[in-house]
Amino acid sequence: MQALARAVTTMNRALFSLTKWLVYVIAALMLFEVVSRYSLANPTSWGPELATLLFGPFFLLGGPYLLHTGGHVAVDILSARATGRTARALAALAALMALLFGGILFWFALPLAMQSFEYGETSYSAWNPVIWPTKAVLPLAALLLMLQALAELIFVFSPKDAA
Repeated sequence: MQALARAVTTMNRALFSLTKWLVYVIAALMLFEVVSRYSLANPTSWGPELATLLFGPFFLLGGPYLLHTGGHVAVDILSARATGRTARALAALAALMALLFGGILFWFALPLAMQSFEYGETSYSAWNPVIWPTKAVLPLAALLLMLQALAELIFVFSPKDAA
């Protein structure tokens, strides 16, 4: 079980390592748009929309690994002071809540992503790109979050040196 938990964490770390570079792509797109709009008086119809479509995967695919590293915003008044069994119980509760959240998100996002793919949904803007790839990231990220939450439960209940 620990090997599976480590494999899930390694996969989420790799996705995070790839996805984090999207912020530079988004920044470059927005810089190009600003220069194009204000210096060249020639705004693009696709720049801001592409940046928005890229931000979803950037935001969502980093979440599962941040669950492992504790990188989310948290109020840890109790868990910061807890030790031993109490700390493990709080960590398990947090992992269970992440698992529940991921499950609910997956339950509602999967049908929407499938419908978007089936209809070939577009943004209906002047550029009009297909948006199902961006919508498909939501159930994928929810699934990865659930897997990481299960991995965290395994880490909580395994010997200290195993994680």
